[in-house]
Amino acid sequence: MDVLTGGLRIGYARVSTKDQNLDLQIDALKAAGCTRIYEEKVSGASVPRTEQENMLKALRKGDTVVIWQLSRLGRSLSELIGLVNQFEEMGVAFEVLTEKYDTTTASGKLIFNVFASLAAYERERLIERTRAGLTAARARGRVGGRKPKIGDKEKREIAILLSDPNMTVTDVAARFGVSRTTIYKHHPAPVMR
Repeated sequence: MDVLTGGLRIGYARVSTKDQNLDLQIDALKAAGCTRIYEEKVSGASVPRTEQENMLKALRKGDTVVIWQLSRLGRSLSELIGLVNQFEEMGVAFEVLTEKYDTTTASGKLIFNVFASLAAYERERLIERTRAGLTAARARGRVGGRKPKIGDKEKREIAILLSDPNMTVTDVAARFGVSRTTIYKHHPAPVMR
């Protein structure tokens, strides 16, 4: 078992503030056989978590991520589910020492599947709520999407400006604070200049 072929037990320890101590977690991770431990003193709400990202980059198929407590890995349920799903896709096992959660066991796989089901359920509920909101907005006469940057008045001004042979599409786009693509979208046949 080595860095290239996987099979390592990799620890991740995190505390929320600089004045908190990582010793308890690190001792538990060492006792659990972790050969590499990524340490971080950063709030769970903070992004990015540099050491967590470094750990994710270093993982190989067959490795096991070990943490002291589930709350040390992420702040929200959706974030935790996302990370556990990412481990599963990578072929990486996941173990939580205090909750006795281990994806290499039958009960650990059951918990993982419950997490995955909760994630799928939450995605479906979000889609349903979004659709219901759009339907309600349409019923009130509102259409979803961003307000167009170019209205009828601006379209007329663009046409006039582009009729000047000394005016470029880039100049017109800059004047209206939009991209050249937006000018071409609203005025499909400007002279190429």
